[in-house]
Amino acid sequence: MSRAHDFTSRIVWTGNRGSGTSSYKAYDRIWDIAVPGKPVVSCSNDPMLGGDPSLMNPEDLLISALSACHMLWYLHLASSAGLTVLGYEDNPVGHGESEPDGTGRFVAATLRPVITLQAGDDQAKADAIHGEIHKYCFIARSVNFPVKHEADYDFA
Repeated sequence: MSRAHDFTSRIVWTGNRGSGTSSYKAYDRIWDIAVPGKPVVSCSNDPMLGGDPSLMNPEDLLISALSACHMLWYLHLASSAGLTVLGYEDNPVGHGESEPDGTGRFVAATLRPVITLQAGDDQAKADAIHGEIHKYCFIARSVNFPVKHEADYDFA
């Protein structure tokens, strides 16, 4: 039997320059993710839409969450399979498309982890784990676009 889970966040718009949204150019597209008890994350709109390129945007956050969820399940399943992961880094890419009217969406994502395994671990076994993760990862199971992986392995 499934269990319900609630995940909460607090979004606080910080872009009021004094006149609110009195005109399209009168406000900044910036906000904070301010979950009580956790560090504040300042965010902005995508730079293509006038956002601050030095701040995280929703698209960055989605791809980062997808990658982090994949990583956490990879570590769990690798450990259960008797593999020793010594390092894990990912440079994921979200593939999007934008329509002339400004609407957009993700059409795919590619995760590109570089995984350091203990010398002697079975690379084929390590690689097969990626195909299992989509069954478990909360984020991957929630998105409506394909998620591919292109892993590289090092041995230490």
